[in-house]
Amino acid sequence: MRIEARAGATGPGITDEDRTMMGTITRTTTAAAVGCAALATVAGLAAPAGATATRIGIDPGISFGMASNYGTGCSYNLDGYVDDPSTPVVFYDNSVPIGVVRPSGTLAQIRWTPTTTGQHRLQIWQYHPNSEDVFPYVDIHVGTGISTGSGCNVFG
Repeated sequence: MRIEARAGATGPGITDEDRTMMGTITRTTTAAAVGCAALATVAGLAAPAGATATRIGIDPGISFGMASNYGTGCSYNLDGYVDDPSTPVVFYDNSVPIGVVRPSGTLAQIRWTPTTTGQHRLQIWQYHPNSEDVFPYVDIHVGTGISTGSGCNVFG
């Protein structure tokens, strides 16, 4: 099962259990930017949105386990979806940067190999000087992994 989080994920098919595993964190960079955005909206002058990370996804491939499909020592593709195809995207694991890449269109990807078991919050961020910082995230549990070459057996 692919786990993916969208900014403000709600609606049909999104269960209460899904909501505990994904979401978006927003942080204001400047009060002036918010004031300007509100003024532009009220005046009907809405310009295209600035750089914003919109969602993150992780694909377990053919990894499998009883409690989790993600294991230490095994690699996974992290997909970060953004709306600016030129601004670099930063990927985080538990608030620690793990990679910076330029997107190809609206998709930025890195390969991630967890080194510790337990809960992991994976996030992305794309800088824009005049807007709120948005950090879509997905929470996953990582067990002990044994690579099988093309997949991963996960225990715990």
